[in-house]
Amino acid sequence: MSQPLKIIGNYISPYVRKVLVCLELKGVAYEIDPIAPFVGDERFSELSPLRRIPILMDGDLVLNDSTVICEYLEDRYPQPSLYPRNPAERARARWLEEYADTYLGEVVIWGMFFQIGVKRYVFGEATDDEVVSRARDKELPVALDYLERQLPAEGHVFGDLSIADIAIASFFRNAAFVRYAIDPQRWPRTAAFVERTLALPAFQKLAEFENRTVRTPLDKQREVLAEMGAPLTAETLGNAAPRRGVMRLE
Repeated sequence: MSQPLKIIGNYISPYVRKVLVCLELKGVAYEIDPIAPFVGDERFSELSPLRRIPILMDGDLVLNDSTVICEYLEDRYPQPSLYPRNPAERARARWLEEYADTYLGEVVIWGMFFQIGVKRYVFGEATDDEVVSRARDKELPVALDYLERQLPAEGHVFGDLSIADIAIASFFRNAAFVRYAIDPQRWPRTAAFVERTLALPAFQKLAEFENRTVRTPLDKQREVLAEMGAPLTAETLGNAAPRRGVMRLE
């Protein structure tokens, strides 16, 4: 019997969420070491030289980067497929995933979530209100205007659920953690798309762990998740003092 895959990365990371949703949808067994990258030890640095999450470990194979991991999962566990078969649609799905990972990552995670949450509670530093205001009021509306033209009024982008739907919704889940809600009058397609995607069972299952994680100090999260029955690894790499990674994007 094959061993469960191992995921290293915190439940509230949108990049980790993207991978976990793929695993849930494909029915693949996994264990998770739910650490934030900021508290990863030296072994974590060896496995992730950029000190980024998630990491996937499949036996001796170690993979970094959520996009690489999701493509590996698609190749190894092809059913149900989370990438369109049509080459043009498949390429477009990858582009929308990249747009989410890059632009929404910069705006939602670094401009809002990091500033309002991580910077204050992990590093004890003041929120830069100017950065937050620019991200929320200027940069995020640019993304929402673009997505409003790309997303369907009903259902998923390519008919069946795909990596594009998963990636986009994952970032707006983090936006909700810092009390941002998409204006349904200004961006009705995007607001409805995010709501129905996050309502899918795979997202809802993870949301139970996310909701407790976001309300729990870093040093208590593993204990709380164990009590909830999360599929934790036997050991953790999250025992170091908080420090920043070598790159901005996680």
